[in-house]
Amino acid sequence: MRINHTSHIPLYKQIIDDIKSQISTGTLKSGDQIESNAELAKNYGVSLITVKNALASLIKDGYLFGRAGRGTFVADPDQFITPPSAGNLGFVLTNFSNPYFTGILHHLESRVNDFGYRLLVSYASNSTHKEDEQIRHFIDLGVKGLIIASTEHINRVSDAVRELHESDFPYVMTSYVEDPSIHYVGTDHEQGAYLATAYIIQCGYRELGFINAEMGNPLGKLRRNGFLRALTSDQLTCRSEYEYHFPESRQDFQSGYEIGQHFLQLSARPEAIFAFNDHSALGFERAITEGGLKIPDDVALVGFDDVAFDVPPPVALTTVRQPADAIAFQALKMLNHQIENCEFPHRKILKPKLIVRDSCSNRMSGQ
Repeated sequence: MRINHTSHIPLYKQIIDDIKSQISTGTLKSGDQIESNAELAKNYGVSLITVKNALASLIKDGYLFGRAGRGTFVADPDQFITPPSAGNLGFVLTNFSNPYFTGILHHLESRVNDFGYRLLVSYASNSTHKEDEQIRHFIDLGVKGLIIASTEHINRVSDAVRELHESDFPYVMTSYVEDPSIHYVGTDHEQGAYLATAYIIQCGYRELGFINAEMGNPLGKLRRNGFLRALTSDQLTCRSEYEYHFPESRQDFQSGYEIGQHFLQLSARPEAIFAFNDHSALGFERAITEGGLKIPDDVALVGFDDVAFDVPPPVALTTVRQPADAIAFQALKMLNHQIENCEFPHRKILKPKLIVRDSCSNRMSGQ
């Protein structure tokens, strides 16, 4: 424990930085008790008031917590917040009609003040070219960092995002990107698809279908891997004619509706469907119920995302929840660490959760 008494940096701030460094390097771990105020003052060679000021700041920012009569301890690292100097962050939202990303926006707006920032939002009208323009426009405006929800459905990031990365400009992607070097916060999509499919199988269904994204979509590939992994675990297979793809790059209600209309014309149908997202699942549900089929009696249905619908579906949708609130918080935290020149993980993958509702019944129990 050494600090520089001749430095222009205040002593309490040097203590804060030293303790943060011990936490980030693992010298101090979550739950560890730190030394008493008197011991810290002796080891740092400072007054008790200096130590108290430093610890008060660390407790306020969530790095430490106190227990009356017992001492001061290292907090859960997921709760750390380092308030930066005031400024603006930019959120580039390419598709404003996507309910998952508008949910991310809602949670960003509710948490950004905790980090001392304001949030500026741009809408790129579903255009990758406009997305790049908005990124560069935000930089011209002087934002401290960017959060990007892209609709680029190919296995690369845009030129503007690559420029951010190579210039060390603070940014975070909240839309899936395969490149492990890109700063990204999101869900374990393969595991989410596995959970959904395993639940369908557990309910007693054996002939399963998959509404997938458009051909070549890397996120569709990832969720398909989880779907197939669950089938293989139960020694099942998916007939090729039971896998349906969105037309072009649309991942919306209309795509699911069109697939549902096609489904009605089939003579051989799967017993249950896992859909790439909730919006397409809702469109599929609408089409087949209009065609006279019932969910889950004629076909079970499970979605992905757990988004809020303006008009609830006729049958409550079993789905996989992406933790949008946690994703927003972790994106802000990752961005803040970059701005503050702190160490940070380049990728944060959060666990999905299966949400059981009425669209997939348990055949095994007769429910």
